[in-house]
Amino acid sequence: MVDKQFPEINFRREVHSSLDAFDPVEWDQLAGNDNPFCLYAFFKALEQSQAITSHTGWSPQYVSVYQNDKLIAVAPCFIKSHPMGEYVFDWSWADAYEAHGLDYYPKLVCAIPFTPVTGPRYFIHPSADYHIVSALLLEQVEALARQYESSGFHILFPEKSEIQLPCHAELAVRQSVQFHWYNRGYSHFDDFLASLTSRKRKSIRKERKSALENDVTICVKEGENISEDDWRQFYCFYRNTYLKRSGHEGYLNETFFMHLGVTMPNNLVLICGMRNEKIVAASLFLRSSSTLFGRYWGCSEEHNHLHFELCYYQGIEYCIENQLTVFEAGAQGEHKLIRGFEPIWTYSLHKLFHPQFHSAIEDFVDREKQHLDLYKKDAEKCLPYKHTAES
Repeated sequence: MVDKQFPEINFRREVHSSLDAFDPVEWDQLAGNDNPFCLYAFFKALEQSQAITSHTGWSPQYVSVYQNDKLIAVAPCFIKSHPMGEYVFDWSWADAYEAHGLDYYPKLVCAIPFTPVTGPRYFIHPSADYHIVSALLLEQVEALARQYESSGFHILFPEKSEIQLPCHAELAVRQSVQFHWYNRGYSHFDDFLASLTSRKRKSIRKERKSALENDVTICVKEGENISEDDWRQFYCFYRNTYLKRSGHEGYLNETFFMHLGVTMPNNLVLICGMRNEKIVAASLFLRSSSTLFGRYWGCSEEHNHLHFELCYYQGIEYCIENQLTVFEAGAQGEHKLIRGFEPIWTYSLHKLFHPQFHSAIEDFVDREKQHLDLYKKDAEKCLPYKHTAES
């Protein structure tokens, strides 16, 4: 079928409910081959482990564009029946709909499930016309949302360049704050410490020393050196962390982690706390060629400051040793500030089909941003760097 808006270019749009419709190599060419959460293997692990199904409230709808029968773009979308696993919190919007006798669910999200990491949400072939194809994807995303009688659609953690697309001009832009660490050419961890105020240096050294008391040692495992037994143990940690924090076993299962271990070894780093030759705590990271992403943590024994050691300080050391430029340690967490993680903006895009409610959220995100601007400025004042203290 020829697209009506651009008939001379032979565009065709389709929506697929399974990754089986795609060739892995073609998908990764569109996704860019670097951000690990955009790769075919990551989505396949979610699909194979049944983490994304209608039963879990994440029903896959991969919006696709073809030109002359060649796949040139994909937008990973999901029909959602709840707000969980998104990390962009719209519970108050859902409550407002309910208070007015309206259904907020289903809704459509264009996102990486369970992953608050900025990255492309439109995977577009580099030879394609970016603006035209983006407009085609957005048009199909909106049509799909209306087809499912959704309240609207939401694009979560897109890149800033996607925010600025002309086709997104009528969407509400929401901002939030995360905390990222930046490698400013450090050769050793002590170089990083040297950039901090004396009091913060002493505090971090004290925490690191405390974490390794009681005969705790650190072991860094990468790729194929992470065994099936390691994955089983780590899944137990992951599950227990969610049980303690949220009362459920988490969004992911053991099959998911096992699948990652087989299909994405070059992107995986597991940093373990060992005692008596057993893993007693671990933190899982994914990596690209430039960035380390902290994702999950858990333990079977409580040790002072071991969480900070495995989730933050070891990650910083890994970035320095491997010349990675950015360390994203996950959503939220003001406690990261005093450990050198800087506040940065993240974004999301929103369209509600009810005109009055869409106007209301436009007003809401404008007012929210005013508060966040002040929050981000205050957070920057809490950074431990010498230049911050001097300014």
